[in-house]
Amino acid sequence: MAMGPGAVWRASWFPGGPATAQFRALGPQRVAVTAWGPGAYDALAAAPALLGAADDDGGLAACPHPVVRRLARSRPALRLCRSGNVLEALVPAVLEQKVQGAVARAAYRAMVRAFATPAPQADAGPRLLMPPTAAWLAEQPSWAWHRWGVERRRATTIGTAAAVAARCNDTRQLRALPGVGVWTAAEVAAVAWGDADAVSVGDYWLKHWVCHTLAGEPRGSDERMLELLEPWRGQRGRVCRLILSAGAAPPRYGPRLPIADIRAR
Repeated sequence: MAMGPGAVWRASWFPGGPATAQFRALGPQRVAVTAWGPGAYDALAAAPALLGAADDDGGLAACPHPVVRRLARSRPALRLCRSGNVLEALVPAVLEQKVQGAVARAAYRAMVRAFATPAPQADAGPRLLMPPTAAWLAEQPSWAWHRWGVERRRATTIGTAAAVAARCNDTRQLRALPGVGVWTAAEVAAVAWGDADAVSVGDYWLKHWVCHTLAGEPRGSDERMLELLEPWRGQRGRVCRLILSAGAAPPRYGPRLPIADIRAR
C-alpha cells in the first residue's frame, strides 16, 4: 500500500488474480477507483466494502452516554471497512502477537520483499509488491522465518493457518486454528469482515485506553474494559475505534520496553 498526494494505491489478491487499485477522493462522499491487473474487476467490485460504503455510525452519534456521543460526533466519517481477505489480515495479526508493532511491521516488510512479486503497475503510480500467498508461506524453511525476525511459534501458526485461512468465515473457525486466540481473531474480524463488535481482548494498550476514556481510570484490565463496553454490545469494536482515534490517551509509566530482535540469537 502507498499513500501519495490525492491518492492511495493498494495491491491485493482476488479470485481473478492480483490487482492494484487506486483510490482518489473527489469530495466528502465521492471516491474514484481505478484498478489494473487480472483481478481488476474483483478489486472494483470489492471497493465499496473496502471503503466502508455499506457501514454507518452505528447510531453512536445519538448515544445517551456523553463521552461516546462526543467521540462519535467528532468522527462523523469514521467507517468500518471490509477487505474480505482473511489471509492478508491474518498474517500481520499473527506477526503482532506479543511483540512491539515496530518489530511486527519490520518482519512483514521483510517477508513481502522476500516474496518479491511485483503488483500490476498502475499508470504513473508507485511500484508495489504483492502480499505473500498461502502456498509460498507454507513452504518457507525455518531459517527464512528467523531471518525475518519471526520465532518458531508465530512461524508455525502462519504456516499452519495459510492452508485453511481462506475457508474461514467466522471467528469460531479462526479460533479453531492452532495459535490463533481471541486477540488475533478479533484483529482479523475487524479488518477482513468489518465486525463492529470485535474487541481485541488481550491487547497491551486497548484496555487502558478504554478504561481511561470511559471511566477516568489510568489503568484497566480486560475484564473492566468489557464491563464498560457492555452497554454497546454489537458495537463494542466501533466504540474502541472511536476511543483510539479521539479518546483520552492513558498516562504512561516507566520507560518503553526494549526492542527484541531474535535474529541476533
